[in-house]
Amino acid sequence: MGTLKLRRRRTALAAGLATLAMAVGAAAVPAQAVDKTTYIALGDSYAAGQGAGPYKNNDCYRSENTYSELAADTKAIKLITNAACSGKTTQDVVATQLLQLNKTTELVTITAGGNNLGFGDIVTNCGSADPDLAGACADASATAAAKIGSGQLAGEVAAMIQSVQAAAPNAKIVVTGYPYLFDPLNLNPADPMTPFILQATALANGLNGSIAAAVGATDTETTEIQYVDVTAAFTGHGIISADPWINGDTGNADSFHPNAKGYLAYYTALNAAEVYSAP
Repeated sequence: MGTLKLRRRRTALAAGLATLAMAVGAAAVPAQAVDKTTYIALGDSYAAGQGAGPYKNNDCYRSENTYSELAADTKAIKLITNAACSGKTTQDVVATQLLQLNKTTELVTITAGGNNLGFGDIVTNCGSADPDLAGACADASATAAAKIGSGQLAGEVAAMIQSVQAAAPNAKIVVTGYPYLFDPLNLNPADPMTPFILQATALANGLNGSIAAAVGATDTETTEIQYVDVTAAFTGHGIISADPWINGDTGNADSFHPNAKGYLAYYTALNAAEVYSAP
């Protein structure tokens, strides 16, 4: 019996030491961090961050203030790269920006489609009340409207989304819209800019509608694809507002692009849509 009691004491002592060791070890090891979502941003100048500066890349105008970089500062997101670049169409995104996408990519955001409509030509020729540019403005606007009305733009955006799906089969894909350059509210009919503002608003609605339609056409049971509208986030902060979140004619490449507050509005809209939530 004495031997049995001794074994029991040793067993109890060993169990106590093991428990103590586990407790000490647990205290010494920090709590495990939440796994971050691996994220790649694609698109044109509105994804790169043009207009907000400072720029990491002067060819693509990738800004430290763009919405993907703001997301990278959160605990839930690991930004692998912002591959977006100024001037790119949806076809350019497919041709040049998909190299880092793979099966481990968990989130992809895209802002693209504006350059398919010739955004640069439209703002250059229509962004003022200069009567000498009226013909060029009408031509650029008509070309853009035709691409929207025919469904060509929606098809081009859908093709881009499908290419991203193929390159990152396990990723959630989020495609954003574009803000209104000018607030289409309380317009003065006598203002020579009013016709352009109404025209720009109609084109923005067509652009965003085409993007939303492309998202709807490509969403599947196996791939989550989401459209995020940003027009409401910019309400009251167009180019000629008291607190503009979009640059007017600055005389350089930053013209007609969001400023730092504008990209914060993009981030806020995406965050409100739970795009940057932890998995």
